[in-house]
Amino acid sequence: MSYEPDPIELPIDGVLDLHTFRPNELGELLPEYIEACLEKNITSLRIIHGKGTGALRRGVHALLDRNPHVVSYGLATDKSSWGATLVEIKRDANK
Repeated sequence: MSYEPDPIELPIDGVLDLHTFRPNELGELLPEYIEACLEKNITSLRIIHGKGTGALRRGVHALLDRNPHVVSYGLATDKSSWGATLVEIKRDANK
């Protein structure tokens, strides 16, 4: 018998906290979250990956580099600094 965890319902509000996710879950999660935000006309996102070793941040940035909806992104400049990435997206982004 294999255990399949129940899907996690995420609020679609432009803030994605990755603390409860494993790095191997990002490949599906991040693009789907971006699509869900676009459906709600949310174009400014905050992705909280934490500071840690930087592996999660690098994974997030690699996925953002490949996503056609991402116009720009950068590390937060507020108190969370390099623990969060701010992202601007749009439906018909030309990269």
